[in-house]
Amino acid sequence: MIDEAHVRARLNRARALIDACYDEPLDLERIAGEASFSRYHFIRLFKQAFDQTPHQYLMNRRIEQAKDLLIAGELSVTEVCFAVGFQSLGSFSALFHRSVGQSPKLYRARVLVRGWSQHGFIPVCFLTMFGVERAA
Repeated sequence: MIDEAHVRARLNRARALIDACYDEPLDLERIAGEASFSRYHFIRLFKQAFDQTPHQYLMNRRIEQAKDLLIAGELSVTEVCFAVGFQSLGSFSALFHRSVGQSPKLYRARVLVRGWSQHGFIPVCFLTMFGVERAA
């Protein structure tokens, strides 16, 4: 019988592969193989451990990285799409909108225009309380 710590370590190995290679074409076979589980057993264990499927984790990882790249403003939306591992601008834009609530283009525009940080809005009272000066 395999102990829980060993299973968790194998799942963490697979998650680390996703984190390191999110921008590459990753399939379930490769990710499950990293943890040495069959595909369906791996999906079930991954969901139990991390409250999302491996595919959901991969898509969330890509969207989070896309948000960072959009904020940086150095790449076009299309370049960001391909840089984070999507094969289609349409599927990237649709998933981004579903996850973030706005299109990648609008997200970038709002962040840059309003000067939002990637960590979201921080109320002025908190900034004052911790002695942090507001950016002009």
